[in-house]
Amino acid sequence: MTTARAIGAILGSAVGDALGAPFEFGPEGAFTERFPTPGHGGEMCGGGGWDPGEATDDTQMAVLVGESLIDHAGLELPDIFSRFRRWAAADPKDIGLQTEAVLTSGDAWDLAAAIHFQINQRAAGNGSLMRAATSAVYFAPHGRTATMTAARRIAALTHGDRAAWEGTAILHELIRVALEGHDPLTAIPETLTATHPDHRLRYATVLAPDWHPDQATEFNGAVWPCLGSAVWALRTTGSYEDAVRAAIDLGGDTDTVAAVTGALAGAVHGADAIPARWTEPLHVPLPSSGGRILRTAELTLLAGELAC
Repeated sequence: MTTARAIGAILGSAVGDALGAPFEFGPEGAFTERFPTPGHGGEMCGGGGWDPGEATDDTQMAVLVGESLIDHAGLELPDIFSRFRRWAAADPKDIGLQTEAVLTSGDAWDLAAAIHFQINQRAAGNGSLMRAATSAVYFAPHGRTATMTAARRIAALTHGDRAAWEGTAILHELIRVALEGHDPLTAIPETLTATHPDHRLRYATVLAPDWHPDQATEFNGAVWPCLGSAVWALRTTGSYEDAVRAAIDLGGDTDTVAAVTGALAGAVHGADAIPARWTEPLHVPLPSSGGRILRTAELTLLAGELAC
């Protein structure tokens, strides 16, 4: 794993998040309609309550996971949940409805998500997928089984549906392959063999080479069409910038689809492929941290520590 790819994954996810946020729940093609010429500039436009370059809860939660992994030199699930809970109580600008319900329930860290799922029977949102870049980088050196297992355990803190666990595990593994300098698209069939049998067909469908997001049967706020859309954006483009543009142009949950796409494309193409005009205004306010704001330099440092 090269540090440049690790930085690419984490910065790439944050940049995608910040770029996509102003277009959330908008129509297809809105990004290209507003910015028809790639490379022209001005795309970090802000809007929809977001300042130019401001990352959302997607990146905020990813940072919380990453900092816990560093502080504890490994996976300390109660600590991650505690950080999530303090963050949720600090009134972030945005937080997923399902994630908020789990984190504010008052239930124990190892029961809250399961209780929520038991009551609601709906917990397959993409909220565990959106925050996976930091943990994917950290666990990549440990191999496929370790990284997929860690992904499931972190996802299960807020999402009781195994569909969310499996999607996050697949993303972890595809990023691991990319960080090693290999093509994650060619690793999909083998990765699916390590996916829970009850969810393998669902993911095989959305990760197939001939699948298009227009074929999705659910909104891309669900975990499997979100992951499928990100892989489609990577497969059908040849650069970080084009992949993220394609992701945002799908409309819907644009910040998260672009964050997941950005993590994959950043790991594939490396940090140097992310335009400086996008990284310069990037910033991640961190509620519950005394007004701390992480910018590109701090995210780069975090990536380097996670990749050690």
